[in-house]
Amino acid sequence: MTLGDFLSTWRGTTLENRVWRITVLVLVASNLILVGLVGQVERTVVLVPPVLEGEVTIAREYASQEVEESWGVYVAQLLGNVGPTTVDGLVRVLDPLLAGGLHREVMASIADQTEAIKRENIAMHFAPQTVAYDTATRTVFVTGQHKTEGPAAAPVLNRRTYELRVEFRNYRPLITHLEVYRGDPRTMRDTDPEDAKP
Repeated sequence: MTLGDFLSTWRGTTLENRVWRITVLVLVASNLILVGLVGQVERTVVLVPPVLEGEVTIAREYASQEVEESWGVYVAQLLGNVGPTTVDGLVRVLDPLLAGGLHREVMASIADQTEAIKRENIAMHFAPQTVAYDTATRTVFVTGQHKTEGPAAAPVLNRRTYELRVEFRNYRPLITHLEVYRGDPRTMRDTDPEDAKP
């Protein structure tokens, strides 16, 4: 008896139905397992933006070094290029980027400086020259030429560094550390061991 003849009998038909039922149950179970596994996998977005040289990644709680550096340059230019007409826009753009612990301190400092900028008609210009990254602390250092000028005084030029940390929460960048100072970047290697003691 051939397989075709067997399947055309009642016994063959019932056996075939059982095989198909088991197959369907196995497929349903494997689909449910697959849905559960796919739901637990963290999505990673891979971008090749025109500004950056190569491929970068952004995950829910993490971004590649190039992304953190580009956000560091963006924030440094935002803070370093301010005038009487642009200072209000700075607050609006910077506000959602600041993490909770840093928000109040930075906004208070900007509010103090805003009044002086408007009152004395001061303009500040920052041109980034170098970007450094400390992998141990995930800190970005943007250093460049800073110029302050106003109608009542000669322009003041100095070297300035913007030190910041960018973290990602739900794919959203947040500045968790921000420090601005004159001169070159201060890293842990540059500090005096006596100064580092509590």
